[in-house]
Amino acid sequence: MQVPNVSPAPPAAAASFAPMLFRDQVAVVTGGASGLGLELSRALAHLGATVLVPSRDAKKHEALLGEAEQRGWKLECAVLDVRDNHAVDRYASAMLERHGRVELLVNNAAGNFVCPSERLSANAWRAVLGIALDGTFYCSKAFGRAMLKQRRGAILNIVATYAWTGMPGVVHSAAAKAGVLALTKTMAAEWAGRGVRDNAIAPGPFHSPGAKQNLWPDETVKARMEREIPLGRFGTAEEVAAHCLWLCAPQSSWVTGECFVVDGGGSLGKGMWLPGERLQAGKEEA
Repeated sequence: MQVPNVSPAPPAAAASFAPMLFRDQVAVVTGGASGLGLELSRALAHLGATVLVPSRDAKKHEALLGEAEQRGWKLECAVLDVRDNHAVDRYASAMLERHGRVELLVNNAAGNFVCPSERLSANAWRAVLGIALDGTFYCSKAFGRAMLKQRRGAILNIVATYAWTGMPGVVHSAAAKAGVLALTKTMAAEWAGRGVRDNAIAPGPFHSPGAKQNLWPDETVKARMEREIPLGRFGTAEEVAAHCLWLCAPQSSWVTGECFVVDGGGSLGKGMWLPGERLQAGKEEA
């Protein structure tokens, strides 16, 4: 497989973690060949995990597999549509038979685009909920059963702050992510006593090709969105992936049922005046 030479530097998301932190662990990252999933797959592999990457587009696997070969990572890719319950069960069975166990599952596969609610078709609604909500449940159930038998494991689900705040134009994704958040807390309550943690992370806007194409297609939209973020910028996939790693790592072994927000303060309340502006009470007219 011919791919450009990769930088000798470690993946940025892995830089703050102990070398080989995930040695001998098996991690599944759905949709792990692009965007946030890609950076998380790269970081987990660099930190010693055997990383299994199921996604719908085999072409996206090529660069990741090429980098894994050059770096000596243990990483496998497969084509999988997480909306297909039977396909997910077959994939999980095959991977568990091949590797014997799984310690980590990141439900990252999702779909999103901006569309006013009144114009959203039934097919579009069903497609987004099918990937984000149904797929998260199918994968959690298939791999979670193995974790329960092992009495150890960690599941991380990718949600969004608009799951509880709402946001115009993403009713399909907001509904799906709200469902995933409820799923996260419910499975955490059910499975914590049996050794399996279940958490979520809610990123704000971060740079990725897919998000740029579907959510902020031009610089005017991007600039308007950045003005609403107290830290004044979008995040990066590497920054978000680093927080995902923490939630999967032993350092967070007493954390379950939580949703960690990583959004530069974007979901904080908006005031009626600019920060730092000096307010003066109005004077009564004589």
